[in-house]
Amino acid sequence: MACERDDRWLFRGLDLSVGPGEIVRVEGPNGSGKTTLLKILAGQLAPQAGELAWGERPLRRVRTEYLANLLYLGHAPGVKTALTALENLAWYQALHGERGDTASRLTALAALGLRGFEDVPAAQLSAGQQRRIALSRLELTPRPLWILDEPFTAIDREGVAALEARLWAHAAAGGGVILTTHHALPGHGTLRRVSLGEAA
Repeated sequence: MACERDDRWLFRGLDLSVGPGEIVRVEGPNGSGKTTLLKILAGQLAPQAGELAWGERPLRRVRTEYLANLLYLGHAPGVKTALTALENLAWYQALHGERGDTASRLTALAALGLRGFEDVPAAQLSAGQQRRIALSRLELTPRPLWILDEPFTAIDREGVAALEARLWAHAAAGGGVILTTHHALPGHGTLRRVSLGEAA
């Protein structure tokens, strides 16, 4: 796979895969195309060369199935600051055509340490708490494949440890994770590293 921007190759000759139980960490300096790659893998952008596949089938033929099995969280939290934490989760679900209920949303927020903040407008929460609202989707919306862009941003030490555990638990249950992070992710299972600097 390859991607070019402004007459410059961000990466090319890139061969990346993730299977059940694996965490793939995408590495590279700023500007190497990490976020662009994740957007391509999430189906938001198209590569200049190469092809994506899901279950060894070309993505162009199984796009709907692929998106139904994917949870993508971008670099920005994507939180509506005028909405409460609880309302944000309801908005996420409605946006993606998901059915849900208040009890499951409360459980997801509590799992991310937001008990007591469910009805507080996001604008009144810290950057870390807003990130936790977005990360609550990992609990709320089960998907086998997670694509996460800098999920540890603005998270405190306690939150980092909880998120590390959640990532490894997802992999241990047969899920796959592709992520970018500057955080040193301690290995407790299958962790592979892909460097875009080497792929360009």
